[in-house]
Amino acid sequence: MKVAIGFKAHSGWAAAVAVALQDEHPRLIDRRRLELVATHDAAWARQPYHAAEGMTPSQADALVQRGMAAAREASASSVDRWVCQLREAGHDIAGGSVLTAPPMPAWTTAQILAVHIRMHQAEGKLFPDALAAAVAACGLPLGLIPERALDQLEPAACPWAEDIASLGRWAGPPWGADQKHAAMAALVVFGARLH
Repeated sequence: MKVAIGFKAHSGWAAAVAVALQDEHPRLIDRRRLELVATHDAAWARQPYHAAEGMTPSQADALVQRGMAAAREASASSVDRWVCQLREAGHDIAGGSVLTAPPMPAWTTAQILAVHIRMHQAEGKLFPDALAAAVAACGLPLGLIPERALDQLEPAACPWAEDIASLGRWAGPPWGADQKHAAMAALVVFGARLH
């Protein structure tokens, strides 16, 4: 079955959903929580900018760079493992979409650490970026969807938006906003192929 995958990232983890179209109706294939940081790094890697607060500029920059590398490595491993499992189950993956954070200026680590809200912004961008790199590394077509634009998608981009709430009913919890948003992101892959 041809499936599409979608992701909604948080600090250190992501809601991941695989959907298919069956008779032009969406069908939930899989949903899971993907860890985007290694367990042994979790104490600091979930929020590397926060962990770097109070360090010297060089120490802070080194820790943030380690955090970015750790997120990319863990994301690549988690996404690759999931994609392999989907393929082993006989699914053909049409592509993947990642919900993204708003763009940020090219601030230095020191500039980010100087304003607390910037730390949250940077960490909110770090994990979607790591997921996007992981999807691309799997050789899949990649869609990036600004999370704030999800509710304003053109009907042609995702004509199944009305069906998303009911997708997870048969599977039971969790089927909250994170899973619904990840499913909508995945379905955009199919909408994009309609044109």
